[in-house]
Amino acid sequence: MTFDPYALLRATSRTFALSIERLPAPMRDAICLAYLMMRVSDFLEDNDYMEPERKVRLLKLWERIVAGEADAHELVNELADREPEDADAEAARQAPAIIAALRRLPPALQNHVAVHVRDTSLGMARWVARGPQVSDEPDMDDYMHEVAGRVGYLVTDVFAWYSGFVRSKLAVLMPLAREFGLALQTVNVIRGLRKDYERGWIYVPESFCAAVNLRRTDLFDPAYERQALQVLDMLTDKAERHLQNALAYVKTLPRWLHTLRLACIWPMLFAARTLAISRHNVNVLMGEVKMTREEVKAIVRDSTLFGWSNHWLESYYERLSTAPSQLAQASK
Repeated sequence: MTFDPYALLRATSRTFALSIERLPAPMRDAICLAYLMMRVSDFLEDNDYMEPERKVRLLKLWERIVAGEADAHELVNELADREPEDADAEAARQAPAIIAALRRLPPALQNHVAVHVRDTSLGMARWVARGPQVSDEPDMDDYMHEVAGRVGYLVTDVFAWYSGFVRSKLAVLMPLAREFGLALQTVNVIRGLRKDYERGWIYVPESFCAAVNLRRTDLFDPAYERQALQVLDMLTDKAERHLQNALAYVKTLPRWLHTLRLACIWPMLFAARTLAISRHNVNVLMGEVKMTREEVKAIVRDSTLFGWSNHWLESYYERLSTAPSQLAQASK
């Protein structure tokens, strides 16, 4: 059967597929493959059946595969003891096809993707070896940089390959790109608080909990709901600070690069809306809160029409961040 990277992309993330599939080729292909390769890294890092030592070994093997120093079939053979359980596992088993598709990209694009996927994989291996100990906010940022901040670098390098204007703004965009990644990952941490806890990881800094005299393991005990919500407030405030920099990143992209802007606008606005409904919401500690499909459709529709305007984007971002319930009809 012919390998279809976009079908696998949609299976791993319908949200990011929306953004990536709007991009022009071959930039679209590069970011699609990069995303799938990051999903392979994610699967090796956070699956719930491997011991840490095995995860570290396979992440390092994956890094060598991406570098062209090992055969992707080695990874497939290493995973033969388990059937695919989800799309990320399937991406790992499709590693030979993904690598083959990567090698068909223009050399400069291949290099941008490979460098950042390798760095991310090694960063994840370092954190797996270290274990789930997040002492303070710099610790949290270091972890999030490895799993998301480097993605911001990768996307920006690919954008710069496509656009001379973006190349001219790299000194401004690169620091903001890291912040963009931290923004999305902080929101992911908030959304996944309960799920991560159940698999043995708490990405909340110990210092946040200590500030309200709470142990991290008590975050999910109803008896400590008041303190837990204070910690959640610290996380949401942190996410908002990063998102403001993500907004600055998008505003730096010119209006004539509308498809590139949209590829960034959608995940940013989805994160802003998710953050708004998570703020001081005890349900975040019990499960996962999500936007409605109607909100997703409204964001995509409205930003497609008006997202070229920075003034409109600032106003829309503010409404999304403060609306208490379902997104109202956009003011035109």
